[in-house]
Amino acid sequence: MKVMIVEDENFIALELERIAQEAGHQTIGPVSTVEQALAHAKRSDVALVDLSLSDGMSGAQLARRLIDRHGVDVIFVTGSPENVGHGIEGALDVISKPFTDERIASALSRAEERRKKFDSSKAAL
Repeated sequence: MKVMIVEDENFIALELERIAQEAGHQTIGPVSTVEQALAHAKRSDVALVDLSLSDGMSGAQLARRLIDRHGVDVIFVTGSPENVGHGIEGALDVISKPFTDERIASALSRAEERRKKFDSSKAAL
């Protein structure tokens, strides 16, 4: 699965990249702005998205566009999970910072299973 890392804090972005790669996924990025993320959306299956990016509190708006326009699954990874509220429709998960390797890997595994089920149901049509 192709995982886009959308995070403006370099150390956290590198940690997310390492976890995703160790879980067997290809990574795209890290990217730190909405514009960069949208440029890579077509090549991504899932995105790990922070709410606060280098261009402001734009993660929620980005997530909406990734989900609706590009069919990218979104997992929020944020230090402000309360700002997601009850979630954003279509987002798969909200993970609080600090996170564990297992929490990220588990969310990616669920995203991969969901994608496989979706792809197999499309193939059956």
